[in-house]
Amino acid sequence: MKTMISLVLVCVGAVATVSAAHLPVSVDPSAGLGAVYQVAPAAQQETPKVINVVKLKDNFYVLEGGGGNTEVFITQDHGVVVVDTKLPGWGPLLVEKIKTLTDKPVTTIINTHTHADHTSGNPFFPAGVEIIAQENTKANMEKMDLFKKPENVKFLPTKTFKDKLKLFSGKDEVDLYYFGVGGTDGDAWVVFPALRIMAAGDAFAAKAVNPIDTKNGGDGIAYAQQLKNAVAGIKNVDMIVGGHSDATLTWADLKEYAVYDQELVAWVRAEKKAGKSVDEAAAEYQYPTKYSTYDKPNPRFVKSAVQAIYDASK
Repeated sequence: MKTMISLVLVCVGAVATVSAAHLPVSVDPSAGLGAVYQVAPAAQQETPKVINVVKLKDNFYVLEGGGGNTEVFITQDHGVVVVDTKLPGWGPLLVEKIKTLTDKPVTTIINTHTHADHTSGNPFFPAGVEIIAQENTKANMEKMDLFKKPENVKFLPTKTFKDKLKLFSGKDEVDLYYFGVGGTDGDAWVVFPALRIMAAGDAFAAKAVNPIDTKNGGDGIAYAQQLKNAVAGIKNVDMIVGGHSDATLTWADLKEYAVYDQELVAWVRAEKKAGKSVDEAAAEYQYPTKYSTYDKPNPRFVKSAVQAIYDASK
């Protein structure tokens, strides 16, 4: 992440400092394929929980580690807005880290989608915090084991939106957008107009192959259209925080990525037409030269994207 300031919080009693994003992953079946950048149990025991704090503006921070990126927006008049709340077990650390940034209370949580590495910290915030998500995301979260527990039901979204929702006004304004089915069927894009910053969640997680979570309504072909809709429908954004990117992204990056994904769909469809199996196509996939700087493809995510495009192709 391009930084103005970087801080680290480490749990005591661990043996090594390793970012959770680079550890082995296991998938929570209730969250869907590609949902969780989750540390395997043994690694969780041996590795400290570390949250890196990146200051993008005087009132806007990105908290890296513990699954998906978390954005913290300190408003003038409406407390603190938190976007996404990390993996199971990271909630207490997240809450404590936010307290080191401001003495204002957290009043609003936005969950950009249902995946456990973006929602599992919800129950560790004070009761009464307003939790917001796209309406399909709330329905998906209701199926998760975490939120089936009676004590956690109150940490499901308390407000939903269909296509667009505006929170607050002036320098505190936050705009939420939904541009159709993508990696899930409830992906939210969160814009902070006064700062010209957007939190994209896993709708634009990083410059890499994005997993398509069909268990939570994702669609490999619709995702390309969602990206195209986002480029057309969002204005005046300079800086983008991806759901798992360790570098801030630009508007030009999003425009390029929308084209990239359309090209990926075309390539996968050609593989299907040629009679290749999903496994064969996934094994053959390589970035075109012009995208050679993208993050190394995760084979599991490539296969999920190929499978989803095959399934959606007629």
